Amino acid sequence: MTMMSMTTKFCGLRRGVALSMALTLGVFGMTGCVDQHPEGTETATEEAVNDGSVESMLEITDPVEKAAVEAARAKVRSMGANPNIVATSPAVADICDKLELDLVGVCSSSVSTIPARYKDVTTVGTAMSPDMEIVASLNPDWILSPSSLQSDLQPKYENIGTDWAFLNLRSVQGMYRSIQELGEIFGREEQANKLVAEFEDFYDEYKTKNEGKEHPKVLILMGLPGSYIIATENSYVGSLVELAGGENVYAGSDQEFLTVNTEDMKTKEPDIILRTAHALPDQVVEMFKEDFETNDIWKHFDAVKNGRVYDLTYQYFGMSATFKYPQALDELQPILYPESDEDLEKARANSENAVNQAESSDATAKYNAAQENGTAGGTAADAESGDNASGGNSEEQED
Repeated sequence: MTMMSMTTKFCGLRRGVALSMALTLGVFGMTGCVDQHPEGTETATEEAVNDGSVESMLEITDPVEKAAVEAARAKVRSMGANPNIVATSPAVADICDKLELDLVGVCSSSVSTIPARYKDVTTVGTAMSPDMEIVASLNPDWILSPSSLQSDLQPKYENIGTDWAFLNLRSVQGMYRSIQELGEIFGREEQANKLVAEFEDFYDEYKTKNEGKEHPKVLILMGLPGSYIIATENSYVGSLVELAGGENVYAGSDQEFLTVNTEDMKTKEPDIILRTAHALPDQVVEMFKEDFETNDIWKHFDAVKNGRVYDLTYQYFGMSATFKYPQALDELQPILYPESDEDLEKARANSENAVNQAESSDATAKYNAAQENGTAGGTAADAESGDNASGGNSEEQED
């Protein structure tokens, strides 16, 4: 079974080739188009992890996928100039920076730092809601976004007649497959190969770290201001726990996130409860604290009784894979596999530090300022300093 990473579209009715580095591969259909949706792609990811082969994680074998990449690469080369590229999320901007790609547009963020390379680049709004009027004004040849937002953003991109790629950032493996394909498309093979080699070296050493250990059952709560959802193994945080050998108590779903009541969570009886923030981490940590103190059912969980509830560093455990995955796995190690009192203390200290960082993030204040001033139309440097006063969309979502 092959782990797919591309969505391709070849249609004479619209401009160019559209690609999506996602777990499913499809060529979406109007007249003259082919549509393919292979089953079981999540299982393929799991098999790649379990067989211990980094090559099986990253190898691209599907002929349609390969043809799509080659067609996109040929089109970019035929332009005779560097393409105008817009990156609509912080994680995607980081990848572009590592590949040494120039951008004409970049997202804004109240939580993440945009690479210095793009400090003078026009901002186009947040990952969830880019300002399409500003995006169109930049005459993009390509728009790059996370696949988690494809259903919302693809129609908007098609409306302005541009090519696009949605990157699979639901796992570290997916991120590096996307990097490989972007490297081929935009002539950055050398940079991509270097990044992939770094991951291969890391994984070859890491994969045996927890062999033979008893794998704990883990419940992952992804916090939103005022509520929380369950993160499955198909989410980025869930994929990190799986990579570390943890057993997700809600494994087996084809969804990234689930809405589940606490009574059902109790039936799973996790050994460990992990809490992280999707957005506005300063609000989320307070929400979790209040809920665990006032909702009576939590005190009946073994994980709570045993003091094994941990907050995760929001910069490492967000919605999208980033190059901070080694730090994330290092943070998980004493949580999942404490071998001494020192490990337990380290896990508690990391959790307390995660809460302190969230509380001092000023994310809510930055978000409120963005609501007043807008997040699109200035530069990345303006957005970070809070000087962007144009009226762009400021809806917050970190991807």
